[in-house]
Amino acid sequence: MSSSLPATARHIILRHRPVGVPQADCFALSETPMPQPGQGQMLVRMLVGSVDPAIRGFLDDRPSYLPPVAIGAPVNGMSLGQIVVSHHPDWPEGAFVRVFGTWSDHFVIGPDALGLERVTPAPGVPLRAYMGALGPVGLTAWVGLFAVGAAKAGETVLISAAAGATGSTALQLAKAAGCRVVAMAGGAHKAQILRDLGADAVVDYRAVPNLGAALDAAAPGGIDVYFDNIGGPTLDIVLPRMHEQGRIALCGMIAQYNDADHPYGVQNLWQMVIKRLTMRGFLTYDHADRLGEAQAMLDRLHHAGRLRPLENIHHGFERLPEAFIALMQGTTTGKTLVEIA
Repeated sequence: MSSSLPATARHIILRHRPVGVPQADCFALSETPMPQPGQGQMLVRMLVGSVDPAIRGFLDDRPSYLPPVAIGAPVNGMSLGQIVVSHHPDWPEGAFVRVFGTWSDHFVIGPDALGLERVTPAPGVPLRAYMGALGPVGLTAWVGLFAVGAAKAGETVLISAAAGATGSTALQLAKAAGCRVVAMAGGAHKAQILRDLGADAVVDYRAVPNLGAALDAAAPGGIDVYFDNIGGPTLDIVLPRMHEQGRIALCGMIAQYNDADHPYGVQNLWQMVIKRLTMRGFLTYDHADRLGEAQAMLDRLHHAGRLRPLENIHHGFERLPEAFIALMQGTTTGKTLVEIA
């Protein structure tokens, strides 16, 4: 494969840090000589780029669970690619891998790269599915629901941002586990998508005058598990409506990603004591010991036609910033992916 490599690698770099919703001028396309892997390393060609809300946090110059992206450096993100040059016996050329890399059409990794996994596509399943519902998205949904939320059959599960990548997958996993699912999203189109995916009740927060009253009607017996993707005022509204011994899985806080300098102050935390609630943030790969179990369920449900990937697909390496900006504007549904030509 190395004989067919181009002379240069392309990168999407951070030109300046965004204020609020990222704009196109925050990013630039650059080229460098094709990187060469050292001993024990691999050169990966990006095939599918994952566009995730968490990337927004990496663009700010503040502490997070990963270092911020440096000005002039490629943006970080999950990629699915193919090894085109390998100097490691366990990772041969031609293997498909999923890894936390950079917005680069070719990049070098070692065997200790964050999130590195081999991908073996099933016949007839598009490769991009392993970057979405059959990949990190599905694993995150599973971990939040079952490893953190401990959701069980017969319980009521509330999912915010349920028309997004992780939310729409969590909805289907919860239904498959026998839960009653209340799904939240904004807009009639997204609400219909959630009904089509099997939600027992749908709350369109843009269409109701009082979100709390709408949640009371949708979950009159209270909420056992809240899969929280947005944080902010919505979390405040949900807390008093949790059932005793309820669990809240904090997957993301997209309501604050574009304005991290002014975090929302949750006022109803006393409900944690009154209801004896558990609220826990999580990162998927902190639960590596459960991911085999998670992947098996995802594959099984997909094969049976009970897990439908909800995707928003762009084409072409240069469209990574455009896809990311649309995601952060809240205009997308499902998992935002960029297939690299």
